[in-house]
Amino acid sequence: MSEKKGFNSIKTVTGFLFFIGICFFTAWLGAQVSPGIAPGDWYQSINKPGWNPPAWIFGPVWSLLYAMMGTAAWLIWKKSGFGGAKIALTLFFVQLFLNGLWSQIFFGQQEIGWAFAEIIVLWAAIILTTTYFFRKNKIAGWLMVPYILWVTFAGWLNYTIWILN
Repeated sequence: MSEKKGFNSIKTVTGFLFFIGICFFTAWLGAQVSPGIAPGDWYQSINKPGWNPPAWIFGPVWSLLYAMMGTAAWLIWKKSGFGGAKIALTLFFVQLFLNGLWSQIFFGQQEIGWAFAEIIVLWAAIILTTTYFFRKNKIAGWLMVPYILWVTFAGWLNYTIWILN
């Protein structure tokens, strides 16, 4: 079996686990301040629009999105390595940091307006990341599209909650 760009199966699997792991670590950090895990009932007590999704939907949706994001980043890394995809993977890590930061601002600090400002920056970072991913690997780019759509929805929800409160 031939190796592509020096990647053997152990390195490929390790890389996959790294990218999936870092995405789910980010999810875990956010969950520490999210409703259902964090103490208090601040989120339950604030005004939300009637179209606010039920709480049970967020876990499965975010789990799927984190798995897709990790897979997308892994595909970029697998094809080009860190050196060959420096901008794309740097953008990926920036948007992942911003993703985790949003939960800390919205749920942890209970700063709805600042969370909305942050989600705009997050959304732009996701768009840039996805653009660079598409340039490197079409499948990786497409794996990021549902994330863009969900964060667009989440941004609108964040804005609406901010206005209502």
